[in-house]
Amino acid sequence: MIDLIYRPMEGLMRNCLVACLVFLFLGCTVSAQSANVPAKSLTPLEQTLMDAEKSFVAAAKKGDVAFFKSTLTDDFSFVAFDGQLYSRQDMLDQFAGGGVDLLPYDMKVVTAGDGVAIVTYDVVLRVPAAEDQGPPPRYQHFSTVWVKQGDVWKMKFQQMSVSHWGDW
Repeated sequence: MIDLIYRPMEGLMRNCLVACLVFLFLGCTVSAQSANVPAKSLTPLEQTLMDAEKSFVAAAKKGDVAFFKSTLTDDFSFVAFDGQLYSRQDMLDQFAGGGVDLLPYDMKVVTAGDGVAIVTYDVVLRVPAAEDQGPPPRYQHFSTVWVKQGDVWKMKFQQMSVSHWGDW
């Protein structure tokens, strides 16, 4: 009698095991195929603008005022993580001292017309806390509007938005 009860269950368990193994195998196959897909190659415009944005990050780390003077348009403005609009001179003052440790990732370029593009990316910001102000939010999102003036790309506008509050 007990044998009659367990035999159908053995068959059911075996079928379940086979089904699980098939799904596991299919999942591994799909995962392996997607891992082998090569990354989309960048267009020359995307590469140029990503390189320009990386130069901005390097200049911010070093405090390279000459870079900012030659790269920012005369009417450049930016919105900092505090939501306030600042001028070109404010950007020069902010980054003149260097020491800003920006770690950009997930950079993308969006064209906005002839000679205009936006570089947008996430940032991990590691800077010491300013006296009496505390540290700025660590995780931010930067978007920079670049315009082509002649043969040179220049920064026209930048917005720094907080991604997470209280991440220090």
